[in-house]
This record gives sequence, structure tokens and C-alpha cells, in this order.
Amino acid sequence: MKATPSIALLALIAMTSPLALNAFVPAMPDAAVALDVDIATIQLTFTLYLLTLAIGQLIAGPLADYFGRRPVLLTGLGLHTVGSLFAASADGVDMLIIGRVLQALGGSTCMALVRAIILDVHGRQGAAGRLGYVVMAIAIAQAIAPAIGGYLNLWSGWNSIFYLSVFAGALVWLAALRMLPETIHMRSDSLRLGSILQRYRSVLSSKQYLGYVLSTTAVATAFYLFVSSSPYIVAGQLEGNSAQFGSWFLIVSLAFMAGSFLSTRLTRLLSVDQMILSGNLLSLLGAALLVGVSVLNQLSFAGLFLPMALLIFGRGLSQPNAQSAAINSSDSLAGTASGLMGFIQLITGAAIAQLVPVMLEYDTSLIFGCILVATIIALLAHFSAWHRRHDKRGKPNG
Repeated sequence: MKATPSIALLALIAMTSPLALNAFVPAMPDAAVALDVDIATIQLTFTLYLLTLAIGQLIAGPLADYFGRRPVLLTGLGLHTVGSLFAASADGVDMLIIGRVLQALGGSTCMALVRAIILDVHGRQGAAGRLGYVVMAIAIAQAIAPAIGGYLNLWSGWNSIFYLSVFAGALVWLAALRMLPETIHMRSDSLRLGSILQRYRSVLSSKQYLGYVLSTTAVATAFYLFVSSSPYIVAGQLEGNSAQFGSWFLIVSLAFMAGSFLSTRLTRLLSVDQMILSGNLLSLLGAALLVGVSVLNQLSFAGLFLPMALLIFGRGLSQPNAQSAAINSSDSLAGTASGLMGFIQLITGAAIAQLVPVMLEYDTSLIFGCILVATIIALLAHFSAWHRRHDKRGKPNG
């Protein structure tokens, strides 16, 4: 079998986990009521998904290097589908959480290995454009998932969202079983933890890397704060339903896609650091508007989602460039740098998501204030990394 999987198949595989993660978000308030649990408990279904996704990506790479891409990916897709079935049939929050963890554990292999497969087949030079299609597919999944989940919850109840994931997971698993070849050329002969940890330590020793990672993670944190709190703000303060949340959230997702698309068009006009700065400034403006709306007590659907759309548009400009700059800070360990960056972002998102219920008990203004602080941190971290990069380039060789 020739090792040339189609980009369409890889895009479908990559969409599986983002669809499952985001589709359930608008239904979380209703699921909490149906299962008779508090917000902090139902929030675990989101937090533990992110946490498992973070840890799973660190594990999936070494396993795929040792056993091969195909068996690890097929196992992951199978786990994801089984987890979706557990969650769909859950009659209590414990079973729902177990289902979400299995979903994420399987989904982590999809996110980690699609990129590896493209690099196996096309090399680093040929992979760039093809990875762009996969990133766009993930963005589309993130955009449509809350709207789909919101309407399914309204029409058929929150369980129906997971039956969608069962169907999608099974369909993608069958397609991968039939059409996905093994692509790795040389398998690892060791799964020793020591060598893996040494590579991570080497990457973390770069302050330039840490600066860019902190910048993109801070903006991602602003997003996690919003996505973890907004379903409850819509249901409580705005007296809206899950379908309304999904429809308005679509604007935020489309803003991210627009920012990401624009960043590819501005590469000839602006440097990487100029685009990161431009994106971070727009994110700061969006966060400031959100705080302003809250302070003036003018919170509405437009007042909540439109400032966030501006913030996320800025993230679309800054994120691809900040991630690229971070990975390029560790040229010899690009794969390790990329995986570690994803882990840092997701683990931070998991921690932030679980803090949101505590913040909601005080005041939504606290959440909006934290979003503003996150964008300020992104700016400061980028300035630090930018100066270190400039200083490094300015040093003479030898």
C-alpha cells in the first residue's frame, strides 16, 4: 500500500476531537440541571477533556514512533468512539466524565499524529501548505460545533450531542481503517522516558521559546476563560438558551478563521513579530471593550460576543506566527517544541476552566478583568521574546 493518505482523510481525522470538545459546551448548563450537579462538577467534563488531551499528546507521539502511526491512530479513534458512547448513555455525572476522558484520550492521538503523518509523507518543506488545510478544517470544526451542539441540545437533549460524536467517530474510524496506510519510515527502538525528558528540558532552557509560548498561551487563556464562562452567563444573566449561544459563538469562531486567513496574506508586508504585535494589540482592545461593557452594566449578546470576536480575530493574527516563532527557537527539536507548546496551552486551559465556577460565584466582571490581564501578559511576553530574538541575531558568529 502506497503511503500517501489524502489530505481530506487527515482533515476529517483532525476535526474529530475539536468537534467533540466544543459541541457539548453550550449544553453544559442544561446537563448540570438534568444530572442535578453544580457548575463546578459539570465543568469537570470540559476541564478533564483538556487535561487528558494535553497529557495524551505527550504520550501519543512516542507510542506512534515505536508502534507505528496506523495502529496508534486507529486505537485512538476507537477509544474516542467508545468514550462518546459512554457519554451518550450516561445517567450520572461520573459516567459522563469517564466518557469525556476516553473521548479526549482517543482524540489526542488524532491531533498529535495527523501532523506527524503529513511530515512523514511530504517532508518539512512540503508539509507547510498541507498543514494549512488541516488547520482550516480544525477551525471549521470549532466554528460549527457549538451551533450544532446548541441546537441538538434544544431539540433532543444533551445526550444527542454525544450520539453525533459516536456516528462521526465510527465513520472516521472506518475510513481510516480502509484508506490510512502506515507512513513511518524508521520506527524508534526505545520508549525510554529519560531521553524524552531530556529533549523537553533542552527546549525549556530557551527563554526566547518560553516568551513566545507564554504570549500565545496567554491569549489562549483569554479564550478559555470566555468559553468556560459564557454558557453560564448566557443562561443566567442573559436568559438565553443553548441555540442562541451556539449561533452567537459562531461569530467568534469565524473571527478566528478570518484572522488566521489574513495572517497568511500579510506575510509579505509584515514580519512575524509585527503580526504578533498587531494581533496582540487587537486582542487587548477587544478585552478592554469587554471590560467596558461590564463596568457600564450594558451586558447583552452583542456586548458579550462582539468584543470577544475582536479579541479572537487578533488571536488569529498572532497565534500562527507566535507558534512558528516558538518552534523555530528550537530548530533541532521542532517536534518536541511543538508538542510541548500544545501541552502547556492545554494544561493551562484546563486549570483556568476549573477556576471559572469559583469566579462566577463572585462576579462576571472578575472574569472579564482576568481576560484583560491575559492580553496584557501576552504583549509583555512577546516584547521579551522579540528583544531576545533581536539580540540573538545581532550577536556575531563564533
